[in-house]
Amino acid sequence: MGHPTLEFSDCYLDSPDFRENLKCYEQELERTSKFLKEVIKDGNSVINAIKAYSVAVQKFSQTLGVFQFDFIGDSLTDDEINIAQSFQEFSGLLQEVEHDRMMLVQNASDLLIKPLEKFRKEQLGATKEKRKKFEKESEKYYSQLDKHLNLSSKKKETQLQEADELLEKERVNFYESSVEYVYQIHQVQDRKKFDVVEPVLAFLQSIVTLNNLTVEMTQDFMPYKQELQLSLQNTRNHYESTCEEIEELMNRMKHRSQIEKMQSFLPMEGYLYCQEKWALGMSWVKYYCKYHKEDKVLVMIPCEQKTTTKQGLMQLTLITCHRRKTDSIDKRFCFDVETIERLALSEGDRKLWMEAMDGKEPIYHSPIHKQAEMELNEIGFKFVRKCINYIETKGAKQEGVYRTVGSNIQVQKLLNAFFDSANPGDDDLHRSDLDVKTVTSYTLCSVSPPESDNLDFRISEIHSLTYKLPEKNREMLEMLIKHLVNLCSLSKENLMTPSNMAVIFGPTLMRAQEETVAAMLDIKFQSIVVEILIEEHKKVRRSSLEECMDWVGVNYIFKLQLHFQLSTFDYNSIMILVHGVIDHNHDGRVEILLNSVYCVVEKKRRGIYQQMSDR
Repeated sequence: MGHPTLEFSDCYLDSPDFRENLKCYEQELERTSKFLKEVIKDGNSVINAIKAYSVAVQKFSQTLGVFQFDFIGDSLTDDEINIAQSFQEFSGLLQEVEHDRMMLVQNASDLLIKPLEKFRKEQLGATKEKRKKFEKESEKYYSQLDKHLNLSSKKKETQLQEADELLEKERVNFYESSVEYVYQIHQVQDRKKFDVVEPVLAFLQSIVTLNNLTVEMTQDFMPYKQELQLSLQNTRNHYESTCEEIEELMNRMKHRSQIEKMQSFLPMEGYLYCQEKWALGMSWVKYYCKYHKEDKVLVMIPCEQKTTTKQGLMQLTLITCHRRKTDSIDKRFCFDVETIERLALSEGDRKLWMEAMDGKEPIYHSPIHKQAEMELNEIGFKFVRKCINYIETKGAKQEGVYRTVGSNIQVQKLLNAFFDSANPGDDDLHRSDLDVKTVTSYTLCSVSPPESDNLDFRISEIHSLTYKLPEKNREMLEMLIKHLVNLCSLSKENLMTPSNMAVIFGPTLMRAQEETVAAMLDIKFQSIVVEILIEEHKKVRRSSLEECMDWVGVNYIFKLQLHFQLSTFDYNSIMILVHGVIDHNHDGRVEILLNSVYCVVEKKRRGIYQQMSDR
């Protein structure tokens, strides 16, 4: 319920009801003053908290911005590049948001604190002053009134007249102060409705505006967020697909036989002890040695250096190498290189060094399979066709086809039955004892991965490499890719997208020559190549330039102009060729042709620049 109205006429009467109403207004003003103090205090706390939060976020964004990811290997996938740049993107977004937030903090005092302080000091302060004056004049008037009423009627007329004039003067002063006080109360009651609400509204509006800007920034950030989430999921899938293989490689590398097998692919290197003679005798000195078989150079890096002499790296050209007779020296595992004796770490280590240096007792690995067994033939094609036919007939819509692994025993049994020397290729894959997992566990083929960021260039390079394969290998690859395309077209049922299928067939089609961690980490590039083979199979399998034509927009012409403007001959030649193709093909399907020619001329242009810089 609201307060009763204060009338100016009530100031003359100064009734108890008037005084009671005046007291209610005074209490309301006290409550308003206390409220404003709390709002100002809490507002300052909010502003300081926002400022501290903004400073903390800016520090956080700076920490993110300076961090750089280190990756294993020489090249990065698109997903890894995206992930490597993610912290810089995060930092930029946070810095942009906090810049607007700091603008809010800087203006918050002008928007909220200062107007409220001004109203409290000027309006409420003026009301308090009017109240003091009213109370003072009221006390003087009623004091004078008491004195005046106590005057005796026997006083002189002049004294009574002076008393009447003094009382009237005090009454006028009291009435004026009372009216002004009531007027000031009305002013404050009306002004607080907007002088108090407007600053709070402006402050909240700035917060809402900041939130709206943040929402807009979030919307702008959404495409990058979705792209990054896809990159993270692809990276996680790659990790899960390679983690088990790397763990298996680690366990295999714990065995000496596997280490020796790996060393057969690499230049021989390891620790050797060299016999060195001194004035007071001889000693065995430890070296880390590397032998390069092509130029017969033995590099020796000392691992034990005496304080009195300084030894550096030594390079020796190998002339002869033979094993030292056991009874000629009191050490085991010795062999001679020229006139310097070497002490290996073990018998197996000595054999490896002897083999690497073509010593007198070389030990060769088991012979590889016969070349005929490694070549594709009609039986192999027949087997693959039957496998593909079986999978597409019975398992094309099976969830996780090719992801679910079959039994190795059943796979070997299937291979033995089909490639039986007595009746090769006669096994029926549609018999009831076979399941799809057994057939899908068979794997094929090998190609080499190109590396590029541009999709058109990648397609062109993969197309070129594909047609460098032997005809039978290319035919087998096309057969398999067509099969994978058919399966991926049913991805809604079997959940096998080109990306998922590439993760499985990348290591299969592009198997590394040696099992190393680096080879495992390169699986991500293999998956990219296989994914392109599946998604762009129509472009990759076309065999001629005319068959490779596709639609191209004006931007391709602009790109050619941009890159060939410094070479008039190349540019004119390219435009003649382009116009000729367009005239010959009225639908303008020249994308792949332009891209191929663009790559060729670009390489030529770079060669010209290199020659100019060399001169």
